[in-house]
Amino acid sequence: MWRWFVAERPKDEARVIGSIIEYIFGPENPEALIEKLAHPDTRIVSLTITEGGYNFDRVTGEFDASNPAVAADLAAGSVPTTVFGYIFAGLALRRERGIAPFTVMSCDNIQGNGDIAKKMFTAFASQKDAAFGDWMTANVAFPNSMVDRITPVTAPEDIAEAQVNTGLADGWPVVAEPFFQWVIEDHFPLGRPAFEKAGVQMVEDVMPYELMKLRLLNASHQGLTYFGYLSGYRYAHEATTDPAISGFLLRYMNEEATPTLLPVPGIDLTAYKHQLIERFSNPEVKDTLARLCAESSDRIPKWLVPVVHDQIAKGGQVKLSAAIVASWARYAEGVDEQGEAINVVDPLKDELIPIAKSQREIHWHLFKTKNFLATLLKTMHSAPLTLKR
Repeated sequence: MWRWFVAERPKDEARVIGSIIEYIFGPENPEALIEKLAHPDTRIVSLTITEGGYNFDRVTGEFDASNPAVAADLAAGSVPTTVFGYIFAGLALRRERGIAPFTVMSCDNIQGNGDIAKKMFTAFASQKDAAFGDWMTANVAFPNSMVDRITPVTAPEDIAEAQVNTGLADGWPVVAEPFFQWVIEDHFPLGRPAFEKAGVQMVEDVMPYELMKLRLLNASHQGLTYFGYLSGYRYAHEATTDPAISGFLLRYMNEEATPTLLPVPGIDLTAYKHQLIERFSNPEVKDTLARLCAESSDRIPKWLVPVVHDQIAKGGQVKLSAAIVASWARYAEGVDEQGEAINVVDPLKDELIPIAKSQREIHWHLFKTKNFLATLLKTMHSAPLTLKR
């Protein structure tokens, strides 16, 4: 049995997770993984492959078959190396053996994650075998879900603490905040565990909860992280204690994000938003701004841009969302307000950094000020933001 150590902060409650009873590393043993997927006992395959793992074009939203790893998996007779290839092979073997298809349950931070998973996996299948793609579309369930819990990057001291507290050598213990919320669309043709016993909300429509989380928590993380890093902070709790930043986040949530939400059954949105500030301020979690700043080109379009689209469509303001994008652009220049170099972690950094640096050259008025950050934050609290060329 495999065991993982989980610690909740600041409760200092630690426990060993013993529910993972087998581990198969696909690249080393693809045949074993495909057999496990094809086994009748496998009824749900959950995915946590990150926002960027669904392989769709950033502009068109369509499946990117030109990705070299995907193209290799699409070749006739290939041995799978991607999640798309593994899922296809597992489902194909089940169909061949007359076994009903498993449910594919995405747990990633994407609006309509189940819908997107269905679109991308069936697109792959259709390019591999058009008839099989049609079968997947008609027969495989892809429920939407929303998962909310802040889990920062594991630090060396977390590894040492896990060993002291449990006597187990765990190279990747998980540290998390006490709060969690998991909402799942109740669509599992082969049945499911009693998720409710673990506090999961099983609902007919995940969308209201999903929009709440993505546009309030995830987009606010983007509003927090670049301003915070540029200000010299390195942890989320440090940045959130800055009244200028926490005040800005509440304004963004109240004035721009909330008007784009649907009614959320059982949720007090005012309390939820203030709870988010408290969660961001938890000093025991030690969530690094570097983690929140990473992969921005995947996160901004999925979490913040939909708010902008909805606000523009209804004639609402977007100046606070524009400020978040401006702070990202300033961060992407690769140097903070103290002149310290920034390691920009992003799949498009080779394109983004030159574009960001060119902003000073094209004389955006806001970027010409002597102290960009202070001026921008002051603007957010006193007057509408205008970016002019």
